[in-house]
Amino acid sequence: MLFVLMLVAFGAKSQKVFSAQYSSQADIDVYVVDYESQADLLVYKVQYESQAGKNDGKWFFTEYESQSEKSIFFVEYESQADLKIFFVDYESQAGWKNQSKKQLLY
Repeated sequence: MLFVLMLVAFGAKSQKVFSAQYSSQADIDVYVVDYESQADLLVYKVQYESQAGKNDGKWFFTEYESQSEKSIFFVEYESQADLKIFFVDYESQAGWKNQSKKQLLY
């Protein structure tokens, strides 16, 4: 039983995300900014589920919503967003720039 609880707790912090088709289906509305300095979170897209981070900006995009921990919707305008992100080229660049938004992905 303890082992199962540990797995659930670990999984809740992982960043497996699903890109929803509609805002109403999403947990969080996300806007991709043009510049790193405008972002709340710098995101690195990992290739494999096992590489997904623990709320540190390393995201794995799942094929199905049921496989994800959070569903997101990419909004058209910055004013519609709960979270502003910028996609980075290197894993070492990923991370939070605005710590007050960190709770959105727990």
